[in-house]
Amino acid sequence: MKRSRVLQFGLMTALLASGYGVMFTVLDDFRTEYGIEAHWLGLIVGIGFLSGFLSQVFIAPVADRGYARRMVLAGLLLNVVGLLGMAAGETLNVLLLARFVSGIGMGMAVPAVRRIVINEDPENLGANVGLLLAADVAGFATGPAISALLVPAFGIPAPFLVIAGACLLCVPLVLRVHVTEATVRPTRRFAFDLLRERPIIAGLMMGSAVFLMIGTFDALWAIVLDDLDTSEWLANLGITLFAVPLIFLSSFGGRLAQRVGPFRLGPLGLLIGAGFMFTYGFLPSGIAMFSVGIFHGISDGITISSTGVAIGLAAPPERQAGAQGMLGAAETLTGGVTAVMAGVLYTVGGRELAYTVCAVIMVALAVGAYLLVGSEYRNRQALHLDDDEIRDPASAVTGHA
Repeated sequence: MKRSRVLQFGLMTALLASGYGVMFTVLDDFRTEYGIEAHWLGLIVGIGFLSGFLSQVFIAPVADRGYARRMVLAGLLLNVVGLLGMAAGETLNVLLLARFVSGIGMGMAVPAVRRIVINEDPENLGANVGLLLAADVAGFATGPAISALLVPAFGIPAPFLVIAGACLLCVPLVLRVHVTEATVRPTRRFAFDLLRERPIIAGLMMGSAVFLMIGTFDALWAIVLDDLDTSEWLANLGITLFAVPLIFLSSFGGRLAQRVGPFRLGPLGLLIGAGFMFTYGFLPSGIAMFSVGIFHGISDGITISSTGVAIGLAAPPERQAGAQGMLGAAETLTGGVTAVMAGVLYTVGGRELAYTVCAVIMVALAVGAYLLVGSEYRNRQALHLDDDEIRDPASAVTGHA
């Protein structure tokens, strides 16, 4: 696949993510302008994660059955419907429905995009998966900027309408791009049978560890820095600077993971990340946390792509959408649960407890993934499961695992 085509899919991924970024920044506006009580705002956020989880588990595998392009288009259009609902809605029920629809759309589109990009250019799998991750982070980070520019002048609906329009402009791109659809279809409707394979489970463990870290970081960063009497601008700048290395280094990190092996680079990056998370619990000031966070972001930028690369290399080409959907579902579930539990741990035992628990679980998942995958797969860059490596023939696809 030409680099320009990957960039087009990256643009679409960024637009999908930017809708999430906008939503997080207008929650307070929902409360003040629409009178929605604070405790319902969390439900508006959570229902999108729930629908995304369900979509990635139960709908995403359809892309492996010869419908990858149609899944991208359907997911893109559903996301537009959800964005329009967020723009028009002024009541809780409408906003909840819109978020649910948007989550379904993203859960359909993103795994299908990854399937197309991975299978069209397997030699550059690492760089392309890293580019999609960079686009996702860039889109999410751009959302608040779009809100800041448009909401004061044009009102709450404006950013949602702009992003919906931009998503519609991506439809012709999806229609024109070459897509090699599946010629043989999996005999299993869902991707649960892939959980029998150690490399897949190890990849999901790595993804869960990443989103355990992200969920804890996002949930506590602003609160902890505020409690340390740190300036608000520094707290906001810290989040931005943490995202910058992910944008610029993820493609390089993906290439590196494909070259040295994702089950080597990924666990190493997670152990380093766990060390950074642990230090956040004991650093004396917000400035110190900010300084450490810069190096943390660089480390993650180089290593986080390993998770997507691991699943991309481990899953058979004709099961990519299902496998990537399972990864996204595991990440979504872990991130959502972590965001809640991190706040509880912080309330009970302060930042020392919250960050330490996160670090310990990250270490356990990283070490577990490294050991589970075994030396045979850990030392291979091409991990695609062959017929004789699938333990249950009923889970294979006709002619290939």
